[in-house]
Amino acid sequence: MTISRRTVLGGALGAGAMLAAPNALRAAPPAAPAAKPNIVYIMADDMGYGDLGSYGRVYDTPNIDRIGQEGVLLTQAYANSCVCTATRVGLVTGRYQNRFRVGQEEPLGFNSNVGLDPAVPTMPAYLRRLGYRTVLVGKWHVGDGPRYGPLKSGYERFFGLYSGGKDYFVQPDNPAMALRDGDKVLDTHRYLTDELGDRAVREIREAAADGAPLFMSLHFTAPHWPWEGPEDRAVAESLTSILHEDGGSIATFQKMLTSLDGNVGKVLQAIADAGQIENTLVVFTSDNGGERFSNVWPLTGMKGELLEGGIRVPLLARWPGRITPGSRSDQVAISMDWMPTFIEMAGAPAGFDAPTDGRSILPQLTGGASVPRKLFWMYKANNQAAHRDGDWKYLRLGDHEHLFNLAQDEHERANLARREKDRFEAMKAAHAQWASTMLPYPEDSYSWDIHGQVPDRY
Repeated sequence: MTISRRTVLGGALGAGAMLAAPNALRAAPPAAPAAKPNIVYIMADDMGYGDLGSYGRVYDTPNIDRIGQEGVLLTQAYANSCVCTATRVGLVTGRYQNRFRVGQEEPLGFNSNVGLDPAVPTMPAYLRRLGYRTVLVGKWHVGDGPRYGPLKSGYERFFGLYSGGKDYFVQPDNPAMALRDGDKVLDTHRYLTDELGDRAVREIREAAADGAPLFMSLHFTAPHWPWEGPEDRAVAESLTSILHEDGGSIATFQKMLTSLDGNVGKVLQAIADAGQIENTLVVFTSDNGGERFSNVWPLTGMKGELLEGGIRVPLLARWPGRITPGSRSDQVAISMDWMPTFIEMAGAPAGFDAPTDGRSILPQLTGGASVPRKLFWMYKANNQAAHRDGDWKYLRLGDHEHLFNLAQDEHERANLARREKDRFEAMKAAHAQWASTMLPYPEDSYSWDIHGQVPDRY
């Protein structure tokens, strides 16, 4: 099916989304008919850059690491934001989240009247038109039903939760925080990471039986708080707050990572059992940087900050026959790149036109040379701003401004703003120009101050 530019732009403008001329993806048809590849996109929640064994952590994550060993590991991948709702808006739309009202909720918590307008074109909607079976398993956090939700934004099937935070054992009274199968709230469930992993396996098997190409977003809540491993039901039953500020430990964090890794292993095995290894791209990444017990070394900063530790994330991808095993790439990439990447993989026909602020990284995943990027971030809490241009990064934290050369100083300690004054001023001005094309923050939009409180539903 062909999507005309007039149709796509009309829908986006009707949603108040298009504030500046975007890039546009115009993919040529494949050279020869071929089976459309399956796409399994796996996203952890609050996983730090250094939390995987393959990124230097002491934790043992053999299944996740195997994706990179059998494919490619990217060392300079970014999330669209330092918190989850904003990143997820960028991911699902392929646009800077700041173009959308819901993207200004950092994260979405207090305002249940805000969500992703179903009129906004999305990655799963595009892939669905290209013949894909589209599934979301796990966390949505871009607006609650019945007005919003994944089933209104391009996904055919949904098993997960609307909100941002959930206990790993206990079903809450609030239906937005409860585990659900489609529109139905479940009465009870097992350890949440296991539930999500098992449903992902089921979706892979059913798609293989139907013969339809599968696009599945598998959004785990691990290792996001509360700090509960698979044997910690008693901890769940004694919680006084979902934030779990009085609990957790490195040992518990390890248990959560081990469970996550095991469930990724089940997904990889299900792909093998379905005979789909050669025809499936598997991606593993995170929605933002780590928090509390996480590790971001050699970076600094954490979730809620535009320092590298808050926005740079692990990224591994496997596609046998297309991605060279054991390869590494220093390509700068960001969450909103996945929409044009997946659409290109899907063999969109000539004339297929999908507005995006990202770019396809398929050439770099499959061994092409890295290309320089210009990326922008802003975050309401503490008046934060960031702009990456090649190896250079402009950073504003409150009233303090910095210029870093990330190729020489990824720890962000040597402030070169005075020494490289012309570059500093040019990058600062570029950020201001970009910000002027985005939506202004509404007075009532929420933003998480890492030194303050977070909403109950986050």
